[in-house]
Amino acid sequence: MARSCSPHIRAVNFNGSAGTPVIFNENGDAPGRYDIFQYQMNNRSTAEYKVIGHWTDQLHLNVDSMRWASGDPMVPPSVCSMPCQTGERKKVVKGVPCCWHCERCEGYHYQASEFICELCPYEQRPDHNRTGCQPIPIIKLEWHSPWAVVPVFISMLGIIATTFVIVTFVRYNDTPIVRACGREMSYVLLTGIFLCYAITFLMIATPDVGVCSFRRIFLGLGMCFSYAALLTKTNRIHRIFEQGKKSVTAPRFISPTSQLAITFSLISVQLLGVFVWFAVDPPHTLVDFGEQRTQDPENARGVLKCDISDLSLICSLGYSILLMVTCTVYAIKTRGVPETFNEAKPIGFTMYTTCIIWLAFIPIFFGTAQSAERMYIQTTTLTVSLSLSASVSLGMLYMPKVYIIIFHPEQNVPKRKRSFKAIVTAATMTSKLTQKSTDRPNGEVKTELCESMETNTSSTKTTYVSYSNHAN
Repeated sequence: MARSCSPHIRAVNFNGSAGTPVIFNENGDAPGRYDIFQYQMNNRSTAEYKVIGHWTDQLHLNVDSMRWASGDPMVPPSVCSMPCQTGERKKVVKGVPCCWHCERCEGYHYQASEFICELCPYEQRPDHNRTGCQPIPIIKLEWHSPWAVVPVFISMLGIIATTFVIVTFVRYNDTPIVRACGREMSYVLLTGIFLCYAITFLMIATPDVGVCSFRRIFLGLGMCFSYAALLTKTNRIHRIFEQGKKSVTAPRFISPTSQLAITFSLISVQLLGVFVWFAVDPPHTLVDFGEQRTQDPENARGVLKCDISDLSLICSLGYSILLMVTCTVYAIKTRGVPETFNEAKPIGFTMYTTCIIWLAFIPIFFGTAQSAERMYIQTTTLTVSLSLSASVSLGMLYMPKVYIIIFHPEQNVPKRKRSFKAIVTAATMTSKLTQKSTDRPNGEVKTELCESMETNTSSTKTTYVSYSNHAN
């Protein structure tokens, strides 16, 4: 019967006692009628349910009557997951494909798709929105940087001072002081000092193949010139006084020509090593993206530099440091020679100070290998160390002579000639004085040694030679 009546029931359509229509749908069901309430705070600060809409076959909602705890009039979204922002990927919740968590692409990753973050190429970093990659900026040591200003200032002062000393020596080339300190070796040593100052400008200049080539050549060459000359001089002094203890005959290879030949032989070893380096690994530039690859990609930088590793740098300077250490050993051996006869003591003080400078250089240079400021600290440390070692040599060996030449020319006179044996005897007696002073009264020791020195001097008074030609 329900089946037979269904067409008639579906066709019913009239208003009921409440004034609402009475109808049936195609399934014979009456449409639902619902009131929609929201629990709200009223003006009396009490909570109550308030009708905000109703349902009669469709939703009728008064949005303006709705209230939210946050005070925001906007309707809160009713979704499982909100859309992800730019630079975030969707991480789908397992078992609920319509829900996900948003994860930001961190570090050097960018948003490659809706669900994937990928790593940028090594020489690139994510852009601001992390939707792609952009090249990492490339930097170098700039001339106006504080890390460059200080070394350049020191080098300029050193170059001016060295040039002044060279000009002074050239102008007073034939005076006794210039001749006594060995003119030829002095010019070699001053050339090395000048190169030590000049290398600062190559270390700060913009790297290219030419600059990198000159860096390899001159980085250790200035020190090599300086310490090869000083080593030759200290070795010569040592051999002269050692030979003098055995006979009055001067040792071989102490002439200026021989000294120059020995010095340039030592320098040629450095140049040979540099040429081998050129053949094995030709100079070129590179951009090091690892040196300043910080955790924050915004601060990442690529460093433009010459392809010179720390090991190659130490090898380049290693030979010069070996010459420096050997020279220091000879300076110690000749420390007992009276300072009135030669430059042994000033050379000794120079080498002791230089060793301290380079001992301080090593921990600073290698201790900053992992620092983000590595390029600046190491370049500044290296250039300042070279300049300081050159300044020590210039100040201790040549500034006193220049001072006498310019301000006290009355002292720039030939010294009294002494016999070769007398010079050596004086050095030997001074050494013995030091050894015996702990065992016998000073007066007795000095008297005995002076008498011995006078005896030896008078026995060889016919074989006078100029000390400036034989002992220096």
